[in-house]
Amino acid sequence: MTTPSTARGTMIAAFSDTLRHERGYSDNTVRAYASDLAHLARFVERTPDGAEPVDADAALASVALADLRSWLATMAEAGLSRTTLARRGAAARTFFAWAADAGLVASNPAARLASARPAQSLPIVLTPADMVALLGAAEAAADAGDPLAMRDWAAAEMLYATGMRVGELAGVDVDDVDLDERLVRVMGKGSKERVVPFGVPAARAAKVWLERGRPSLVSATLTSSAFLLGRKGKRADQRQLREGIHRLAAIAGVGDIAPHALRHTAATHLVTGGSDLRTVQEVLGHASLATTQRYTHVTAERLRSSYELAHPRA
Repeated sequence: MTTPSTARGTMIAAFSDTLRHERGYSDNTVRAYASDLAHLARFVERTPDGAEPVDADAALASVALADLRSWLATMAEAGLSRTTLARRGAAARTFFAWAADAGLVASNPAARLASARPAQSLPIVLTPADMVALLGAAEAAADAGDPLAMRDWAAAEMLYATGMRVGELAGVDVDDVDLDERLVRVMGKGSKERVVPFGVPAARAAKVWLERGRPSLVSATLTSSAFLLGRKGKRADQRQLREGIHRLAAIAGVGDIAPHALRHTAATHLVTGGSDLRTVQEVLGHASLATTQRYTHVTAERLRSSYELAHPRA
């Protein structure tokens, strides 16, 4: 049984610890769920948004199914996205199931709470020509000799070659990258490890970065095992890598894209190229094949768009 500490809002803190340390949830998910539960507590207390709940534990312990339905309905009427509503509903269901099992609430009010389906929108996917332009811009910038440009080239090539999440790439260490075998060890969601292959272009960019770029950023007073570094020699974080991809996309003129677009692009290009879904699932680290199957819809929709534009009797 999980025992919360004695501070205010302790159930949320204990729940967050359980998600992080026992269930292996990502930091982003843990923070989002904690924020969602604080929002629910404010709703029950009638506390204004932006303020701390007066007594989050008491508020959450008093929640009934009607409160949860009213909470979600109020947010829907306010125009919140279906994705946000689905996540907040998931946060409530996960929390109250945990709290009921731990004996922290009398019963689980979310047991009969219907699941809201997030909006199904097609992910942003670059064309092969766009990817050539982006990676060409990255290589050209690296040729100027700036170590951060070399890092961003290596990052862009690895993201596209492996379909990694940007957070996963930020966590890669030098020893995780095998340039001879062209394999990278990745720690994914839920602390699940996978090994992903990458191609010759990514290996070339990584080699340039490791031999010419990274040594110039390593600090004499700070040792880091990280594969990708920032200007001060510390491990490059997700924000720095995102900024690098944004810069390259602007230079290449392919639109304002985020690193996750390279993951979607890698997956879509694998499916389009004939890779089977099980292989793509393993490469991306998806827990469920159903998540990977969305890329068959992406390719089908793009095929339909091309057909309707090109065929005279579409």
